[in-house]
Amino acid sequence: MIIGVPKEIKNNENRVALTPAGAKELVKRGHSVYVQHTAGEGSGFQDEEYEAAGASILPTIEATYAAAEMIMKVKEPIEPEYKLIKEDQLLFTYFHFASYEPLTKAMVESKSICLAYETVEKADRSLPLLVPMSEVAGRMAVQKGANYLEKPLQGKGILLGGVPGVLPAKVLILGGGIVGTQAAWMAAGLGADVTIMDVSLPRMRYLADVMPANVKTMMSNEFNVRKMITNHDLIIGAVLIPGAKAPHLITRDMLKEMQPGTVLVDVAVDQGGCIETCKPTTHQDPTYIIDDVVHYCVANMPGAVPYTSTLALTNATLPYAIQLADKGWKKAAQNNPELVPGLNIINGDIVYQAVAEAFDMDYTPVVKYLAD
Repeated sequence: MIIGVPKEIKNNENRVALTPAGAKELVKRGHSVYVQHTAGEGSGFQDEEYEAAGASILPTIEATYAAAEMIMKVKEPIEPEYKLIKEDQLLFTYFHFASYEPLTKAMVESKSICLAYETVEKADRSLPLLVPMSEVAGRMAVQKGANYLEKPLQGKGILLGGVPGVLPAKVLILGGGIVGTQAAWMAAGLGADVTIMDVSLPRMRYLADVMPANVKTMMSNEFNVRKMITNHDLIIGAVLIPGAKAPHLITRDMLKEMQPGTVLVDVAVDQGGCIETCKPTTHQDPTYIIDDVVHYCVANMPGAVPYTSTLALTNATLPYAIQLADKGWKKAAQNNPELVPGLNIINGDIVYQAVAEAFDMDYTPVVKYLAD
């Protein structure tokens, strides 16, 4: 198969979908890998390293899309890329369709095959290609939140871990999944007073067992959320419903109940956000303020640490990419049920129900395409 790796063109996105080591593994199996010129530079990988691994360098994004049967990306295609996508071309990347209708319609019109990293799912319901970036984003959420609590950045002027004789900051984490767990470990390690809220008692029992003493658990419901937001300094939104829009756990009216300088970090922003006042921001302009509450809503947080993120992502995606390249998307999905929920759009049909429901569009069961 011919695999194309274009340079990411989303604002301040420095990750790349494939490392030179990953390219070498694909080339070893007889596949052709085309990497756009300087695609890996932001992550610390030079064109020469890809060439040494057996890949070929193409000068432009247009040439990369034109050559490839499978496109490997990190972030969803943005508008300048829509016209480059061909019918029957396989796109393997993060899409988060349910949060952006124009992208969904563009991919339907392209008649391409869209296989989303974020909905590839194991039998135990875990999301293996979302986990590495969730780990990065969860840890970064605390770093960024701690930074924006500083007074020059319009936060409360609180040091996250406090000092002897001064209480530490209070951190509230909404969601006890991968993002929430990683955020809790990070905040606890810095000495903060941490509370994780979730709707699953089994998950909270697990977290109560493994977390240090400065992390507490609490059932998530509107009453408890309203109570907790009044005296917490950093609030991290870490809610995920695979393939669907995140629910709003913090609504517009709740901001008035928060103390001035409270910092909100919504890691769920690329799925619509679990904070109603959330809107996607960029690393270039990451925050805005509503009702004296600081909002940090960068939609590609791991893009700020591209070396770590690219290695972590390729570690997870490469085994699936090899299956797709070796067998083609249809046979790979027939042989590996983990790939089946990753299929979101096929030849103009939406085959992931939550995406169709998000925009009241027609849904086609994926079995139509996988039946022999």
